[in-house]
Amino acid sequence: MNIDQIFKNNQAWVNEKLGKDPDYFKNLADGQSPEILYIGCSDSRVTAEEIMGAKPGEAFVMRNISNMVSNLDLSAMSVINYAVSVLKVNHIIVCGHYGCGGVKAAMQSKDLGILNPWLRNIRDVYRLHQKELNSISDEEQKYKRLVELNVQEQCVNIIKTADVQIANRNRNLKVYGWVMDMETGKLIDLKIDFEKVLKGIMEIYHLD
Repeated sequence: MNIDQIFKNNQAWVNEKLGKDPDYFKNLADGQSPEILYIGCSDSRVTAEEIMGAKPGEAFVMRNISNMVSNLDLSAMSVINYAVSVLKVNHIIVCGHYGCGGVKAAMQSKDLGILNPWLRNIRDVYRLHQKELNSISDEEQKYKRLVELNVQEQCVNIIKTADVQIANRNRNLKVYGWVMDMETGKLIDLKIDFEKVLKGIMEIYHLD
């Protein structure tokens, strides 16, 4: 995209919004109170607000390579803290997508330089689910299943955080795992049974 065109597009967008509501930007400037924290992939083809049909102010968004939630990532932990403790969101979504380059890269035994420590988190997901994944003979299906399992494990990482545990003492904060199918554009709810997934391990991560 031509850089100059971006500013033309922006002006057209401003004119469109003001044409429908003269107070549109005044209202936006008054603050935000989103119900949703959306954690997705940085892939340029997967834009959070567009695929959800969300308007400005309706979703607090964090994106990184392969929608990761690492407790060592200060950015991710800060976003979760702010969304849960300050904005008081009630829904947290982790959304992966089929066709994810980060997940595919993590499946390869290849030195990828600075990406190595980041992708190791996905390789750890593979290790946790190695038996299931190795039983899938079709490489494409194995790849798609790793995308799904990666979403699941990032959801688990969110549930483990102190911010979410503390929030759930006072309200029912829900976590969802989704995948976008790039070939159809459709969102798929993985309907993860967190009670089953977390059975026997939350006593390790539980904070009083």
